[in-house]
Amino acid sequence: MALRMSGRWARALENTTLCRLTVFGRSARSAAGGRGGRWEAVVGLEVHAQLCSNSKLFSGSQVQFSAPPNSLVSFLDASLPGTLPVLNKHCVEGAVKTALAVNCTINKKSTFDRKHYFYADLPVGYQITQQRCPIAVNGNLAYNLCVGKNHVIPKSVRIKQIQLEQDSGKSLHDDARTQTLIDLNRAGVGLIEIVMEPDMCCGDEAAAAVRELQLILQTLGTSQGNMADYEIQRQIEVLENGGKILNETRAFDYKSGQTISMRDKEGKQDYRFMPEPNLPPLIIYDNETLPSHVNPQQVVNIDCIHEQLPELPNVKRTRLVEKYGILVEHSFTLVNEDGLVQFFESVVEQTQASPKKVIGWIINDFLALLKQNNLRVNQSPIRPTDMSEVLNLLENGFISSSAAKQVLVEMWKGEGKTATQVVELKELGLIKDQKKLEQICQCVIEDHPAEVSEIQQGNWKVVNKLIGQVQRATHGRTSPTLVKAILEKKLSLKVHHRNQD
Repeated sequence: MALRMSGRWARALENTTLCRLTVFGRSARSAAGGRGGRWEAVVGLEVHAQLCSNSKLFSGSQVQFSAPPNSLVSFLDASLPGTLPVLNKHCVEGAVKTALAVNCTINKKSTFDRKHYFYADLPVGYQITQQRCPIAVNGNLAYNLCVGKNHVIPKSVRIKQIQLEQDSGKSLHDDARTQTLIDLNRAGVGLIEIVMEPDMCCGDEAAAAVRELQLILQTLGTSQGNMADYEIQRQIEVLENGGKILNETRAFDYKSGQTISMRDKEGKQDYRFMPEPNLPPLIIYDNETLPSHVNPQQVVNIDCIHEQLPELPNVKRTRLVEKYGILVEHSFTLVNEDGLVQFFESVVEQTQASPKKVIGWIINDFLALLKQNNLRVNQSPIRPTDMSEVLNLLENGFISSSAAKQVLVEMWKGEGKTATQVVELKELGLIKDQKKLEQICQCVIEDHPAEVSEIQQGNWKVVNKLIGQVQRATHGRTSPTLVKAILEKKLSLKVHHRNQD
């Protein structure tokens, strides 16, 4: 899993009216107290994100998903005597980039520590991390909590620190044969641990914060950001059934949809943190502190990385709303779908339709086609130029909106036809012959006497039903506005004649 979450679980306090619950680190309480009370989660997250890198954090071993077991293991990864770690510069740059994106202070001097614990997939018996003097501290992640369909509440969570560390291997438990197999391909892969303060109060807030972090990591290209979020309900059920929340590390099992215990974390002192003797302090520079004799390509420069940061999700959403006048919730939809912002802006540049009309077609029609076929934007058979052509035909009165939907469905088949060619082959162009339209409208009026009777009694809203019948009769090849005008004219004459009678 490219990104996973772990944390510290607090126990329920005994002999008190307050009960405590920790979800991914720190505590929570119940206003009612006791079993059956109303639980309030106080959430702090520790997020481990796998850094995008071709090689591991301290060795030259390749990083590759789903490689054959133990095929990407160097002597260092296997903890053979006499091997020494060499820090991966690219991983350091990824950590700095992430820290800048969440407003952290970068420590120009950070150090590495050994965190001792004994587990089969950690052959050396310790993990190299940055517990005491990490690469970055004191950040802030701004995120938004969507309440309902149209209400967005701005939120933020403090980030205590970001630290570099190496991953462990993978244990494969074979219950049938009562044995455990070890795969060290993942051993030594570079991670950043992002430690958030307990500033969130529910699963929705935690999920929103993690989703925003995921978007940031993906935008930066520092991590793929695949993750899952689950745990509050399990702890509530444990406490309300008289159980006790253990201080442990848990993993998410995708097959069962639940978290499972990995190992206990009863005492921080058990880790026996000590300085890593084989790695010197990590020194990072900026433009002011960079020595003149140092090769800029061989060091990490904070200012250079800052200048290369891409447009972050929150900045992008604000720009989309201000530039195109779209709704805030629509900006979230665009940013959340990889490649959809670029698709939207490309269509806007090539079409005569307003951005508000474009966003409606993209969210209601284009995105729906993607979801139905389980495809990403970059896999779509419909390109921005195709969508633009459809909307231009609609804007210029060559097709109706219902016909435009049919054109999109036909183009989705990927047969290489342009929107104009589809319109011609399927005869989807608007009927502009006034006499023909009047004849069709007259037939609809004659075939629906009940609706005509309602209109004669003053209920003109029924006209919309007749417009729909005309659209069906012409397979969407009429302008609703023009049809409405013809129908109202003919029906007004009927009402006038009835009143005279």
